[in-house]
Amino acid sequence: MIEDLDPIDRRILTALVANARLPVAELARKVGLSKTPVAARLRALEVRGIITGYRAVLSPRKLGLSHVAFVEVRLSDTREAALARFNAAVRQVPEIEECHMIAGGFDYLLKVRSHDIADYRRVMAETISALPHVNSTTTYVAMEAVVEGAHLAL
Repeated sequence: MIEDLDPIDRRILTALVANARLPVAELARKVGLSKTPVAARLRALEVRGIITGYRAVLSPRKLGLSHVAFVEVRLSDTREAALARFNAAVRQVPEIEECHMIAGGFDYLLKVRSHDIADYRRVMAETISALPHVNSTTTYVAMEAVVEGAHLAL
């Protein structure tokens, strides 16, 4: 689908990734078009599902959520119904920032953000361990984020 994007669409997307709050007039100036065609292009990018939303990016550190752990999860059952139950349950845990199904030696990789190690221990004991079909977990505590929240390169 990226090959369907012309240079102007790419400039629009790059500008929005840097600042999604740009007014259409400013965005138009940046990409060298008037407001009407830029607005039409934005609508088309939204309809095509390339732009899926606009969000505020919060600072986890300023919110006191500087503890990051990555958790390997092995399930006791990997049939489709079990995976669906796990997926639905994991979406309800606010401390789980990301969840990826993995092809490899374990089933899922979670990125868990909490206040500190004691808070993480509570989340692990009370919530993650109680998710449907969790058989075992392995935790890796992040010491530093070298690259985080990187933007897509167009």
